[in-house]
Amino acid sequence: MMNNRSVYFLILFVFTAWTCSEKHDQKNSLPLPQKQDVIEALTTVNDTWQSEHPDAKEWPFWHNSAYHIGNLAAYSLTQKQEYLDYSVTWADHNEWQGAKSENPEEWKFTYGETNEHVLFGDWQACFQVYIDLYQLDPEEYKIARAKEVMNYQVHTDEDGYWWWIDGLYMVMPVMPRMYELTGDDIYLDKLHEYFSFTKERVYDEEAGLWYRDAKYIYPEHKTNSGKKDFWSRGDGWVFAALARTLDKLPEDNQYREEYVDVFTSMAGALKEAQQPEGYWTRSLLDPEQAPGPETSGTSFFTFGMLWGINNGILDEGEYKSVALKGWKYLSKTAIQPDGRLGYVQPIGEKAIPGQIVDENSTSDFGVGAFLLAATEMVRYIGSE
Repeated sequence: MMNNRSVYFLILFVFTAWTCSEKHDQKNSLPLPQKQDVIEALTTVNDTWQSEHPDAKEWPFWHNSAYHIGNLAAYSLTQKQEYLDYSVTWADHNEWQGAKSENPEEWKFTYGETNEHVLFGDWQACFQVYIDLYQLDPEEYKIARAKEVMNYQVHTDEDGYWWWIDGLYMVMPVMPRMYELTGDDIYLDKLHEYFSFTKERVYDEEAGLWYRDAKYIYPEHKTNSGKKDFWSRGDGWVFAALARTLDKLPEDNQYREEYVDVFTSMAGALKEAQQPEGYWTRSLLDPEQAPGPETSGTSFFTFGMLWGINNGILDEGEYKSVALKGWKYLSKTAIQPDGRLGYVQPIGEKAIPGQIVDENSTSDFGVGAFLLAATEMVRYIGSE
């Protein structure tokens, strides 16, 4: 039995340990940004992009679609009519279609930038935008092409449509949206079938990360120092795709737990790969392969972390600091004084040693990713 003196010192020890722990937590955690500051960052970046690209008459390929996905998220938050008008103008310009071939016998899903590549996912990302615009103002012509193409696709025997991981972001979120439109379970079944095809080929379960496509699987492909090479933006496409798909997927879907398991495994791996400054480098497990900050992957990872916390899938205590560090980089380093978003790796498919990615490097898809992250940060602050 302890005497009073022993009890006193035990209490003193526990209190001291707790106090030191609290001070340590406070020292290593970042303050929550002000809601208005986040909204200001979002509008500054988006207003700058739209002012530099005023006509919104770009083709409906993946990178423009990725921007408009983010732009609609920004609209949902701010209700700025000019944001909505910008995406409607783009959709009207493209006649609410992707690739425009009307002959299914010539439709292809290999890489291609022509109208015959109707089944190639880079031409289907626009359907996410069209369907979301339809939900705001239902007119059948807005979703007619999406229905035509996706109905044809899910009734084929092919399962390898998403042969590269970017395709997961482009089309995975289309599938639960098509289910919402039609009530047809085939879209959720094919979602899992196509996802499984990609997962079986390029998902590294041990690492919790994805190779960009079959060309990059270890050990046939390695970084210059012999490590596994997971491309940051590629894994960003997947992490954000899972979040945007789960956001629409019915809670009782039989495959939901599998998607959640992959999402949480990725979150753990990404947490370990984050740099002290808050960004992620272009090769996730080998920062020296292409050192320095990169904004598109960091935006997607920050978005995914915040979405996971906001939806009760990721533990706030474990991932809050990851999200806040990511946001600090985005808001303090990536945004330039003139409102442009910098440090976005140009279009590509891997971390390229020696490639210049600096404050002048920007893109439409990078802005779209940033808008998703900023919107989700505002939701997180609101929940706090």
